[in-house]
Amino acid sequence: MSKDFYKTLGVDKSASQDEIKKAYRKLAMKHHPDQNKDNPDAEAKFKEVNEAYDILKDEEKRAAYDQYGSAAFDGSMGGGPGGAGGFGGGFGGGGFGGFSDIFEDMFGGGFGGGARGGRNASRRGSDLQYTMEVSLEDAYRGKEATIKIPVHETCDACSGSGASPGTSEETCGTCGGAGRIRAQQGFFTIERACHTCGGSGKVIKDPCKKCHGQGRVRKDKTLKVQIPAGIDTGRRIRLAGEGEAGTRGGPNGDLYVLIAVKPHKFFKRDGTNLHCRVPIPMTTAALGGEIEAPTIEGTKTRVKIPAGTQTGQQFRLKGKGMPEVRGIGNNGDMYIEVRVETPVNLTKKQQDLVKELDSSISGKSASKHSPESTGFFKKFKDVWDDLTE
Repeated sequence: MSKDFYKTLGVDKSASQDEIKKAYRKLAMKHHPDQNKDNPDAEAKFKEVNEAYDILKDEEKRAAYDQYGSAAFDGSMGGGPGGAGGFGGGFGGGGFGGFSDIFEDMFGGGFGGGARGGRNASRRGSDLQYTMEVSLEDAYRGKEATIKIPVHETCDACSGSGASPGTSEETCGTCGGAGRIRAQQGFFTIERACHTCGGSGKVIKDPCKKCHGQGRVRKDKTLKVQIPAGIDTGRRIRLAGEGEAGTRGGPNGDLYVLIAVKPHKFFKRDGTNLHCRVPIPMTTAALGGEIEAPTIEGTKTRVKIPAGTQTGQQFRLKGKGMPEVRGIGNNGDMYIEVRVETPVNLTKKQQDLVKELDSSISGKSASKHSPESTGFFKKFKDVWDDLTE
């Protein structure tokens, strides 16, 4: 007699896989024998639900069922109702192939047999990060730097196997090399990674004396790092395979060198541009002239100062800034910001000369010689008069 698997799960023939799975999960939980210990029919119903889902969840099996009915599976999967949904053996085979899906969704797997376990205990080594401080000059030119870092490296005594030279790993006696063990808990057979070998299926009877079975040892490693010209704070340089050694022959991790450019005494960086604040004498600012300014190259450059220059005024020196990282020779610019310095420690004669100058440029001609200060106080007076009216 042909079985109606769609009716068993309570879904239409046109139901989607998500709808079928949702219906199955609901019925499987409802009719689970552990939840119905006083109902002798629950186990049979649970078998039917499991058998129906095992067929309908597989697109090929479902297509065969839609065309030929349940007769298409008679004898081909062990015969009778117990073939497709019986209590044959564990959660990984035909016996509970459907019910294991519930546990994969709820608990992230672990019921699917040895193939899902970690049969290979080798692991990739960890990535490392090293912070390197460089000067602005080094960031401008680029350089080759040498660093020393403490890392785990593959043990040269055992070549990373963890076993003493002349010996090798042996099959784990607890799990028989499967890497996983089964434990019966009531109705369920639960499979876990073997606690003896950690899921590798292998154990080391005679650990390497140098690395104590770890397959790697701690040591300082010296490396050369190429710092490209124009590099800035926050950039990382990746050295592939120079991180921690992997365990049991696993690949090495990577080393990331994080760059931190140290503050400079004269220059302030803004991308590829540089800013430099230069003090100039009051006389140079008033009369004009030339000044010398430092460059990041370590040389000096001459800057023309026009007469009447004020504090804060900037002068652009094209191409005197930082290079672009791996660019094509396009440098940023350097900006010279002048600060007009007021004379100090004047002699009596010098003070008299300043007073004479002040007398000659003040009064009615003040706005001509000091337009900014004159304009400011005029505006302030106008605002004050408005407030007091």
